[in-house]
Amino acid sequence: MASVIEKTIRSAVTPVMGAVANFNRRRLKAPEGGHPYLQGVHVPMKEEETISAMQVTGTIPAELDGRYMRIGPNPVTPPDEASYHWFTGEGMAHGIRVQGGEAVWYRNRWIRSNAVSDALGEERKPGTRNPRADTANTNIVEIGGKTFAIVEAGGFPVELTDDLETVAHNPFDGTLTNGFSAHPHFDPKTGEAHAIVYDAPVANTVWHVVVGPEGKVTREEPIAVKDGPSIHDCQITENNVLVFDLPATFSMKRMLAGYAFPYDWNPDHGARVGLLPKTGTDADIIWCELDEPCYVYHPANAFETDDGKTVVDVVVHESTYAETAFGPGGQWSRFERWTIDPVTKKIDRKILSDRPQEFPRYDERLTSQPYRYAYTISLGGEQGDFDIAGTELLKHDLQSGKTLSRDFGEERHPGEFVFVPRSDDSGEDEGWLIGLVIDAENETTELTILNADDFLGEPQAVIHVPHRIPPGFHGNWVPSS
Repeated sequence: MASVIEKTIRSAVTPVMGAVANFNRRRLKAPEGGHPYLQGVHVPMKEEETISAMQVTGTIPAELDGRYMRIGPNPVTPPDEASYHWFTGEGMAHGIRVQGGEAVWYRNRWIRSNAVSDALGEERKPGTRNPRADTANTNIVEIGGKTFAIVEAGGFPVELTDDLETVAHNPFDGTLTNGFSAHPHFDPKTGEAHAIVYDAPVANTVWHVVVGPEGKVTREEPIAVKDGPSIHDCQITENNVLVFDLPATFSMKRMLAGYAFPYDWNPDHGARVGLLPKTGTDADIIWCELDEPCYVYHPANAFETDDGKTVVDVVVHESTYAETAFGPGGQWSRFERWTIDPVTKKIDRKILSDRPQEFPRYDERLTSQPYRYAYTISLGGEQGDFDIAGTELLKHDLQSGKTLSRDFGEERHPGEFVFVPRSDDSGEDEGWLIGLVIDAENETTELTILNADDFLGEPQAVIHVPHRIPPGFHGNWVPSS
């Protein structure tokens, strides 16, 4: 933790650095050909919509009663293209309410940061904010019976109503001291949400944060690091939390240059995964080294083996932020299985699929247990092309080693698909896959409901949204209580 002296120095130096960054920001040049995350399918929506009596093809299962929600960046006013980064745009949530075999409504709403409220001429929303940034744009989840828009790098959760209106900036009713993460993982046995949290200006500490099933923080355990790593996600096993300390770190050079997301590729940082006991301290972490630098935004599931090792399936990127200051970048991505040995402190890597892909999901009832199926979306046609999704949804059978590919067709781009079981006691593959598919040619979107156990068959149902929803980050199905 920062000492009083460190905090005093930081409070004095930060305004000076901010002034330098603001000066240099005006000297940056916009990318040639336009910003890749502000054109094409990424053109932001300009209005909030409410649509009822939506057109449906096929039959929505009567068992589906709830909301599909997705969130992503959507600048409320045209940003400075020279400094804009995809990860920093104001958040916009999209939701579709399903009940009684019907699509009851679609809504999209900006998450009310101060900038959004000011731009829309509204009174600012109440609550506790990170003074550097109060945008939440990366994930949308239910915790403790409330809907939250969440983000990383020090941001606090933003509480929403069931129909996506901003209630308040809410650090779990005042129980959260540090920021939160875009990726909490829920323990199906306890109902607790586990996250690894970093705060952009804090170079030497990240935190293991636990939120109980009632929506209150029960643990904020500091973990010593160096260089200010960007830890986007984590995963849990029966006994441990996995800490991905990988070489994407805070860049003073990029910050002072005026870039909105000041992180860069730093292979000298090293690459390691920590096994932190869920109730342990920093002294209890077992750090296991990777032989080569790489980056993981998103893991699928993780579990412990009978011989004491930990298995985690991850989408691996060769690097990130190295090729561009406007988005992820990197030369390639692929799906791998990492076997972590706490005795040798080494990590064995096995390639499961070498196709470019992202956004792995699985049946989250099996979190921390052995599992068979993982679902990812393909990325653009060439390795390193992360500006747009490909056209395929992939189903990986981790038992047989086979991968099925469902191609939605030319100019049709799926986002993250989430698995929803047909019932509490249905099998791992007995459920639906639900996600948005952009029809770029017609500028429309479809919420597609597939039968997971008939992956290549006709969709169970398609809900038609009469406009293009820009590619976002993460979506979830929240059943009605």
